[in-house]
Amino acid sequence: MSTALGWALVGGVAAMLTALVPALHIYNVAALFLLWVTERGIPIETETLAFLFLGMVTGYTMLSVVPGVFFAVPDESMAFTILPAQRYLLEGRGYEAVTLMGLGGLGGLGLVAFLTPLAPHVLPAVRTILQPHLPWLLWAVVTYLLLSEWPKGSERPPAGWRRWWDGWRSLLAGLGTFLLSGLLGLILRVRSPLPVTMAYQGLMPAFVGLFAVPWLLMNLSARVTLPPQRIGEAVDAPPLLVLQATLAGVAGGSFAAFFPSVTGGIGGFLAGHATGQRDARAFLVAQGATRVVYYVGGYLLFFVPGLQLTRGGMAWMLSTQGALYGPQILLWAAASALCVGALTFLLSLGLARLAARLIAAVGYRRINVLSLAVVLGLVYALTGWPGLGVCTVATGIGLLPTLWGARRLNALGLLLLGLALGLAGLEAPVLRMLGLLG
Repeated sequence: MSTALGWALVGGVAAMLTALVPALHIYNVAALFLLWVTERGIPIETETLAFLFLGMVTGYTMLSVVPGVFFAVPDESMAFTILPAQRYLLEGRGYEAVTLMGLGGLGGLGLVAFLTPLAPHVLPAVRTILQPHLPWLLWAVVTYLLLSEWPKGSERPPAGWRRWWDGWRSLLAGLGTFLLSGLLGLILRVRSPLPVTMAYQGLMPAFVGLFAVPWLLMNLSARVTLPPQRIGEAVDAPPLLVLQATLAGVAGGSFAAFFPSVTGGIGGFLAGHATGQRDARAFLVAQGATRVVYYVGGYLLFFVPGLQLTRGGMAWMLSTQGALYGPQILLWAAASALCVGALTFLLSLGLARLAARLIAAVGYRRINVLSLAVVLGLVYALTGWPGLGVCTVATGIGLLPTLWGARRLNALGLLLLGLALGLAGLEAPVLRMLGLLG
């Protein structure tokens, strides 16, 4: 099994090589690798592929916080994190934000590894109990997500329609974002313009348009000037605060990993509300733990004997190549993830220093122009003109919460609405009503 650990470390190095490429999700890298291996008939054992993917997803989770903080190109699991991280960046504390999220990620990996031996004895029973209740639980998450977008305003406009609009525009923008992104998700499920050969790329153009491009456009329009970034030798994070925030993040990440289509961003959102975290340090630590448990913990569910849930794109791609059984594989997978996580945490600190120097040398505006070019170039390279069309539509939807002050998590209607309708048995009638089914 030492060879398996070696392949996991190779995956972590591969994640490092792509970490600073804006909006390049590790699922896309893994899909291209798997497509290349399949087309050329290269034999690769399922165990080798499993640990290579494990290293890639672990390394990506720990390292992708660097572009998310410094270049503001988040994935969907960082949609709830990016504003506090940007506040740190504007204060010259971007390195500290990366460190805090890395500490949360390490703590989350440690708890996952510690609890792994219990998983085969507990999780199958939990799944059996919860399976019949998934429809209403998912609708409860959707309802809470929308209701928590409470009307807010400055109370400065005069009474009347102007004050009403000032208070309710964020709520309407949030509802509109959820419904429009959900409609886009339904269309892509049944009438996707992407060829079948691009199936591994899935919803990549839509996610890039919803989460990455709008933020880059706003950065360019705002002409943000960043102060010099401080590289400190320590962070102001007491051990008790880190522990409490990590536990909250693990709770949210576990929920996101176990339930279908509930992403790390939603898990972190629920954990933050449940624990009432108001300290920015605790928030960033919790979000780091949530992302790791969502990505890595969700992938490890595929190895749990008697469970073998397919959660996330990496587990889905692995499931097409075979399955792995036995508690020994699970324990080695958890230990390998912990080793890769510790290594990539140290690498993330070096990459954060590099990113700070890069911004100082090149300038934040030029970085955003380059990031936008790279993002659109990747969409075109991976999905062609149809993907760019989807990305353009998604960008229009993603600009709604950015311009009107709503929560960007509402764009996850792309995933949530279709699944919630499907679990309730309403997807086919709704598609027929929309003219998407014959």
